Amino acid sequence: MDFNVKRLAADAGTLFSRAVQFTEEKFGQAEKTELDAHLENLLTRAECTKQWTEKILKQTEVLLQPNPNVRIEEFFYEKLDKKVPTRMNNHELLGESMIDSGNESGPGTAYGNALIKCGETEKQIGGAEREFIQSSAINFLTPFRNFLEGDFKTILKERKLLQNKRLDLDAAKTKLKKAKMADARALVILSLNILLLFSNAVQMWAEEVTKAEQDLKMTQSEFDRQAEITRLLLEGISSTHAHHLRCLNDFVEAQMTYYAQCYQYMVDLQKQLGNFPSAFSSNNNQSTASGGASVSLPILPLSTPFPSSKGNASSGFTELQNFTGSRKARVLYDYDAAGSNELSLLADEVIMVSCVPGMDSDWLMGERGTQKGKVPITYLELLN
Repeated sequence: MDFNVKRLAADAGTLFSRAVQFTEEKFGQAEKTELDAHLENLLTRAECTKQWTEKILKQTEVLLQPNPNVRIEEFFYEKLDKKVPTRMNNHELLGESMIDSGNESGPGTAYGNALIKCGETEKQIGGAEREFIQSSAINFLTPFRNFLEGDFKTILKERKLLQNKRLDLDAAKTKLKKAKMADARALVILSLNILLLFSNAVQMWAEEVTKAEQDLKMTQSEFDRQAEITRLLLEGISSTHAHHLRCLNDFVEAQMTYYAQCYQYMVDLQKQLGNFPSAFSSNNNQSTASGGASVSLPILPLSTPFPSSKGNASSGFTELQNFTGSRKARVLYDYDAAGSNELSLLADEVIMVSCVPGMDSDWLMGERGTQKGKVPITYLELLN
């Protein structure tokens, strides 16, 4: 085997010197070079960033996938660099069960039809959830993991090197101090003319002092260089914070899109189910007549918009429906027209609205310049 014996011996000596210096520091028998306050603050901030990044990452993973067994399975697939098998989420499973049950009950019946519509909506929500999870994994989780597994590991590596260079520097200081003390003692003995042989010892210790001074100069230079490298890496934490802030904005936007989609799906489903209670009553006249309770589905007020401190002027809409004029209304949320007879809306724009006889009470006729079409009341706020 081809290896450098001198290099191996030198490395072993360096490791031993560091171990001795570290041990003596722990027992208070050796001086320790302290890092400057700015570098210490940077190290503290980096460690704090690492700890909170780990906590946020863990809790986000729990939010996106509450099942710990599935999380462990996905972790192993990721480590093996294999694609995670596609599986239906809870909303999609519920949707499948509802659709199958509706088909079994009969799509032509009110209950069967309602089950199918509910199942289709649950599957839509499941699809929106899947998109939200994928978007969050790419734009939020991945950058956080990259910091922990990449940038911060580099910081740890350079910080360890800085610690080693600091131990080498302090060991060199200790060595120089001991050499100077020995040289001084030899000079005292020689000055007393006790032993002429000590002249050789004085020369030897003088050479030892010179070598120790050279070692100290070299280790000081290496320590300063490593401290500068570590400082530059730690100052990059500010850029990491800025990047994580952009990732946080992406995560919030993905959540907002997901919840808005879910809300719109449920509003549409509620409108479809709004016709079923009367159908149930007509289909169950016999059971009602025999004393059984008629089946009805609870219907939430469709005039309730997304949670907002501004509220909705329901009294204004009632007033508008009682005369044939038009009123100005401000759009609360973006709305994409589902058909050619509807009007797409942009949040905060002002349009003219009017009530058309025979139109569904949840809709108004909207006008924007030459454009005209149905608009949902839940997206509007009447202006005085």
